[in-house]
Amino acid sequence: MANDLKWYQNHVLWRRLHVRRKYKDRLFRLLFQDKKDLLELYNAVNGSAYGKPQDLELITLDDVIFMKMKNDVSFIVADQINLYEQQSTYSSNMPLRGLFYFSRQYEGFIARQKHNLYGSKLVKLPTPQYVVFYNGKKDRPDQEELLLSDAYEAGRGSGCLECKALLLNINRGHNKELLEKCRRLWEYSEFVAEVNENLKQGMMLKLAVVQAMEDCIQRGILEDILIKNKAEVLHMLLTEYDEKKHMRDTYKEGEEEGYKRGKQEGYRKGKYAQLELMVRKKLQRGQSVATIAEALEEGPEVIEKIIDQMKPL
Repeated sequence: MANDLKWYQNHVLWRRLHVRRKYKDRLFRLLFQDKKDLLELYNAVNGSAYGKPQDLELITLDDVIFMKMKNDVSFIVADQINLYEQQSTYSSNMPLRGLFYFSRQYEGFIARQKHNLYGSKLVKLPTPQYVVFYNGKKDRPDQEELLLSDAYEAGRGSGCLECKALLLNINRGHNKELLEKCRRLWEYSEFVAEVNENLKQGMMLKLAVVQAMEDCIQRGILEDILIKNKAEVLHMLLTEYDEKKHMRDTYKEGEEEGYKRGKQEGYRKGKYAQLELMVRKKLQRGQSVATIAEALEEGPEVIEKIIDQMKPL
């Protein structure tokens, strides 16, 4: 009877499930919304031992899409302004995104403190720290430092402006010491690993996520989150995984169409037509330009141009 009830509950949840691509929060952000867990993560990364979560000030920018950067968690503690992101797609442009983000935060900081930038007194700023927790499929080292100057024509170390991003690989089997110091980060790593293992076994995405949730609950992994927010976590995971697959498949179709025509122009038009179709569908769902730009990984100006040029059905 208990097994029948469990099957029925999962069946009802399955039937009610719809992937909402406009969902703004992500699992990583949900897991570290509690200051105690976030401070533990900070201590694990920095080798520190701060014990007062109340001293941590959350400054995460809600619903911000800036240079296609998803703002997961940002906070100030111990005179540091910290930006923590989870990324499943490796990008060499993370330092540039960090530069734009910190510039925006410092602008707000100066305004709130009413500092005079033209005065003789030095304006003191919280020290920036940018950490990216990577759990993508590309093989990356446990730790690496990405520099903004790598993008300069003159190369690393050149120029008068620098921004550093510390990338930490949190895939299963990496950064063991770090994961041991932060239980919540280890649980997140294990949960994502279980989903990926299920996908490797040939499971459909929804089944892979549901099965990973059940297995992790049995093992006491993210038990509090998964039991309380089961449907919410499903939406988050399916959005993150399904959106990427959807984009890969769509662009692949556009590329194939272009190559069949045998001309570069045909390739471009096929790709553009697919993008226009996706924008049209998302507009019909009531999504904003900013939300569409994030989902399609395009700049807002590109989406606005497509909308301006779209012909009515």
